[in-house]
Amino acid sequence: MKHRSIIKPLAVLALLLTGPLSAENKKPNIVLILSDDQSWTDYSFMGHPVIKTPQLDKLSKQSVTFRRGYVPTALCRPALTTLATGLYSHQNMITGNDPGRTAKNKQHAERTGKDPRELLISNVDKNPTVPRTLRRSVC
Repeated sequence: MKHRSIIKPLAVLALLLTGPLSAENKKPNIVLILSDDQSWTDYSFMGHPVIKTPQLDKLSKQSVTFRRGYVPTALCRPALTTLATGLYSHQNMITGNDPGRTAKNKQHAERTGKDPRELLISNVDKNPTVPRTLRRSVC
């Protein structure tokens, strides 16, 4: 499928960015840190004059920093899901931070006894994600 084609390239890019691997450690060490509700400049390694992030600064000096990540939505949950799945919100079915108070969501809650937010999570589980793709590629 065309919209799922971004996951594999992201996984390959992450593998390439891990650099040469030692003979003892054949598996790459990948740590993906996603941060929410900050501006890209809210870290000292990104140039903030007041905020100090010494541990992240040290990690950034030993790592690859992806400095230009953009998502097509300004809301938290849809943006993070887009980053994890590589799918637009209309494809991953997460278009807001909370499920709408729709008749369908109310019926789901009554039928299953589950919170409608679990519908949002189940949408992520239906799609490939960068972590799952990396796990299959390197383990």
